[in-house]
Amino acid sequence: MDIMNKINEINKELTFLYSEAECSLDFGTPFQLLVSTQLAAQCTDARVNQVTPKLFELFPDAKAFAALTTQELEVYIRSTGFFRNKAKHIIECSKMLVEKYDGIVPNNMEQLLELQGVGRKTANLILGVIYRQPAVVIDTHAGRLSRRMGLTKNMNPDKVEDDLRKLLDPKTSNLFCHRLVMHGRAVCTARKPKCNECTLFDLCDRLYL
Repeated sequence: MDIMNKINEINKELTFLYSEAECSLDFGTPFQLLVSTQLAAQCTDARVNQVTPKLFELFPDAKAFAALTTQELEVYIRSTGFFRNKAKHIIECSKMLVEKYDGIVPNNMEQLLELQGVGRKTANLILGVIYRQPAVVIDTHAGRLSRRMGLTKNMNPDKVEDDLRKLLDPKTSNLFCHRLVMHGRAVCTARKPKCNECTLFDLCDRLYL
């Protein structure tokens, strides 16, 4: 089976398994998704979703975050890990949004990457979820599954993104990545993947296990 037929079959099965796939972070505004995504670095989405309701109730927008000190923000995000760096980056990001973009989250990759603490994964998530632009979000799950299934040989997330962009239909790339993440959490786990339960078994190269 050639690679294009293979990825089409993978996409069909993932769509069947996870028809309701969507971003697993809770948010009410583009800015809140931006903050949640930064908090989710080296942390589970479930933990972030426990932290953000109170956080966004008290500080709902970029202007409110920009007025905080790092010590003030650290109190609310401590349980997400690496909280000192996260607080620093989020506040600097908020200040730039207020000063340069009137508190509005940009809708293009170049401007998003200028923001403190924002890398390609976060930028792609914002572009895909908020602005409905074709995006390829490569987190640890998406990268791991792409390698195991033989869609890429790269370890670098940016290079994995490039490889998948060449294979995916832009119209479905956003959901494909969300579904990869869901499958990675449920079945194709980092340790002891449940290959005997996986309906993608025959399409998987089972590399880098």
